[in-house]
Amino acid sequence: MKQAISWLWLVALTGCVQSAPPESGHNAPQSAIEVKSSAQAQSLPALSNTRLADTQAVAEAFAQKQSHVWLQGHGVVKKLLPDDQQGAKHQRFLVSISPEQTLLFAHNIDLAPRIEHLAVGERVEFRGEYIYNPKGGIMHWTHHDPQGQQHGWITHQHHTYE
Repeated sequence: MKQAISWLWLVALTGCVQSAPPESGHNAPQSAIEVKSSAQAQSLPALSNTRLADTQAVAEAFAQKQSHVWLQGHGVVKKLLPDDQQGAKHQRFLVSISPEQTLLFAHNIDLAPRIEHLAVGERVEFRGEYIYNPKGGIMHWTHHDPQGQQHGWITHQHHTYE
């Protein structure tokens, strides 16, 4: 039964993926942390507000080795890392979204406020661009887009940082 539901979910997501060509200057790498790729950005339609759907969409992007996919989800802060100071400054931290998957967050603090009082064990919700890597993935563009295109956010302790 679980396999049938997972298969149906995968088929639904695959049929709903929309591609948009990258725009000049949009989504240009902002630091050494971000992955350079000529792949087209992909946007998934709004998912159900259920937490299972959010987590499952991120897990499936990882399993399919997808990059440049806009996703939202939630998780628990696992580790705080030093800020990335090269190029645009990024607040970095790891978030467990399931026992099997951890995401590295690269939150641009030149474009969005720093997430204050962030601590290990706290819950965050997020929307951003997912980039595949074998360790679980990177979540970036968790801020407003100066060009007014896609944008993301992080919610922590009932405050949204974008």
